[in-house]
Amino acid sequence: MTDAYEMLFRHITEHVPLSDGDKELISSCYKLVHYRKRQYVLKEGDIVRNSNFVVNGCLRSYYRDENGFAHVLMFAVENWWISDLDSYVYQTPSQLFIDALEDTDVLQVSREDQEMLYDKIPVLERYNRLIMQKSLANIQHRILGNLSKPAAERYLFFREKYGFLEGRLPQHQIASYLGVTPEFLSNIRKKLFKKA
Repeated sequence: MTDAYEMLFRHITEHVPLSDGDKELISSCYKLVHYRKRQYVLKEGDIVRNSNFVVNGCLRSYYRDENGFAHVLMFAVENWWISDLDSYVYQTPSQLFIDALEDTDVLQVSREDQEMLYDKIPVLERYNRLIMQKSLANIQHRILGNLSKPAAERYLFFREKYGFLEGRLPQHQIASYLGVTPEFLSNIRKKLFKKA
């Protein structure tokens, strides 16, 4: 599936240049993997061996608390990366689950191949740093919002930043991401849309 690799190359070259030789080497290290809706990419306790670039579809990462409730950390759609970074970096058992909310295709690269690519194509380290910086900034905004903003404001921020996802995600998934119950989210939406 050449288009999948072209998507990855476009994403990388928005940040750093790649030669044709670089693209060929990258293509040899990434493999296209398909996940069916509800299929796990990662289960709690697994050690992360790959990083995933979403070509199409939607994945979510979440953890389950001691009462069995799922708490969504993030969604990943086309052109987004997803993994359990803690497990990937330290090679420790994951505390997260990652599963497919839709049929999803990803390009996966192993940890070993990624390190080899950094050695052979040094600009990939810059690319990775830029992606990580954006990701950390988004996580910081989310944490600050969760600590300081009421649920209605968190929902409005979600719509502003990720409104394109709202039609793709069930309400209970958005509620879990916002840290509220689906019923509470439904009430928030009713009040907000009544004002509009």
